[in-house]
Amino acid sequence: MSGGPLGAPRIRLVLAEDHHVVRQALRTLLETEQEFMVAGEASDGLEAVDLVTRIEPDVLVVDLMMPGLGGMEVARQTARRSPRTRVMILSMHMTEAHVLEALRCGVRGYVRKDATASDLVGAIREVARGRTYLSAPFSDQAIEIYRRRAAEAGDDAYDRLTEREREVMHMAIEGLGNSEIGTRLGISPRTAETHRANLMRKLGLGHVTELVRYALRRGMTTMDEGGAGQT
Repeated sequence: MSGGPLGAPRIRLVLAEDHHVVRQALRTLLETEQEFMVAGEASDGLEAVDLVTRIEPDVLVVDLMMPGLGGMEVARQTARRSPRTRVMILSMHMTEAHVLEALRCGVRGYVRKDATASDLVGAIREVARGRTYLSAPFSDQAIEIYRRRAAEAGDDAYDRLTEREREVMHMAIEGLGNSEIGTRLGISPRTAETHRANLMRKLGLGHVTELVRYALRRGMTTMDEGGAGQT
């Protein structure tokens, strides 16, 4: 945290949200609080990971459904690249599957987009202090229960995927083909195809529709399976 007014520590934030109007509204709201400083903004998951790696903010506020990489995978990569950064997911979707996956990924906060401004500000303060915050209907008592369940999940095939395979997976869930994935990641379509085949084999899946169902069960995406999931 950097020095704020009169030397008070300020919480440095990065906002990752693909809708410009929503992102700007969030920035305006949060910057009314003297203790917050928005240090950067990102409009897709890959940009968010790059930005967090470079500036190492105190808190990353990321939308669940982002182009390129979803919020859950952004959280996983943030944990590896900027361990000091705490991640908070912001989304309209909050089911048991979402909460379990978020805790698996090291997320410290999960807040619904229809939360009040004071709830959002309070959640960021809690997360910045290293505490876990979940919006209703998940109570404080439920946090430890869900954290234990996430830890007890056992061997996870998703953990065996490489970082590149996860990136390809999330873009495939969006409905992107190998050429589009290659362009986004700066690799050849054939390399993208190889990564796709490898990740499908590791997950024991045979078709992209099975991949989407897998992501739905894990809380990685929403019911809009066409890749333009609601946020």
